[in-house]
Amino acid sequence: MDLRFTPEEIAFRQEVRSFFRDSLPTDLHQKLVQGRHASRQDLVDWTRKLHAKGWAVPHWPERYGGTGWDPVRQYIFLEELQGFPAPAPLAFGVNMVGPVIYTFGSEEQKAHYLPRIARLDDWWCQGFSEPGSGSDLASLKTRAVRDGDHYIVNGQKTWTTLAQYADWIFCLVRTDPAAKKQEGISFLLIDMKTPGITVRPIQTLDGGSEVNEVFFDDVEVPAENLVGEENKGWSVAKYLLGNERTGIARLGKSKERVRYAKVLAREVRMNGKPLIEDRAFRTRVAQLEIDMKALEITQLRVISAYVKSGGNKPDPISSVLKIKGTELLQNSSELVMDVGGPQAMPVWQRELAALANEPAIGPDWAPQMAPAYLMLRAASIYGGTNEIQKNILNKAVLGL
Repeated sequence: MDLRFTPEEIAFRQEVRSFFRDSLPTDLHQKLVQGRHASRQDLVDWTRKLHAKGWAVPHWPERYGGTGWDPVRQYIFLEELQGFPAPAPLAFGVNMVGPVIYTFGSEEQKAHYLPRIARLDDWWCQGFSEPGSGSDLASLKTRAVRDGDHYIVNGQKTWTTLAQYADWIFCLVRTDPAAKKQEGISFLLIDMKTPGITVRPIQTLDGGSEVNEVFFDDVEVPAENLVGEENKGWSVAKYLLGNERTGIARLGKSKERVRYAKVLAREVRMNGKPLIEDRAFRTRVAQLEIDMKALEITQLRVISAYVKSGGNKPDPISSVLKIKGTELLQNSSELVMDVGGPQAMPVWQRELAALANEPAIGPDWAPQMAPAYLMLRAASIYGGTNEIQKNILNKAVLGL
């Protein structure tokens, strides 16, 4: 099996890298390097640049605005995007509801929603998880009752990422409460401006409010916003979750974090010399780089097997990518935080110090490190917990 890149693929990587270098605003690039989040407007503006280049929805079919890239070029693009770093297109639209619409949606839904998703004219969020219904998604209780040409929706969703920005939410709702657990579920598209919707932020461990609770009280949703067949939403959900987990290893991001840690370690001094010269630190970096190279080879093997199969059979070994990829995300963010040491306190603690007229301690980059580390504790949970991925490997690969 040849895992080397061809000259054409190497040239493509350089084209992608050059585009990011020439097109991404410097202040936005620095914001991401320092572990801060892009703003809503940052992401809208950057998506429009990608759209103008023809790269906003690279893995979509060409007839809906996709690039026609093969899996290797898609891998290269994603690795460069994460490693530069540049903002990824909004996953809830591009990776999740967009593919659902062009796979299961009506021609009218495709014509209306897909161009708007590609340009980020509409900001989407995901209404899946509920209180008491996270990993056991099929136990959801949000109800949708058909009333003429509308559904009346009542219930609650939680951990809804970026719902405070959203124009639309795609939801799993129960349309037949008498059916078996995985049956009687439907997939609805809901305008967030509809009366009866309330969004309430949840403060997270990093001090932010990226996730929210969303409440539905007698919300009227046009029946034409049903995607696929009524009571067949579980098949749609399984398809969507497969797309959600695409690229979840985020190997490019882990590589970028380790590179950044090495840069910062040249500034930080320990025992009278730069941290980069410390043997224990160098050993830790070397182990991370070995682990990343092993994951990269595994990822290329999965891509190669996918191409040889004609793209028709998902490889269960891809669960390894999710498990090891999220572990490396957490370990690389911990490395950067440890370079900052005690100075890597969350930003809000420094703001409290400023209110007390106490001077800031340490470099400006340091306070961004702990929040990023804390937020990534969830990486091994979202997109299918690592424990579930191990169960998949035990059953599908080891036959246990």
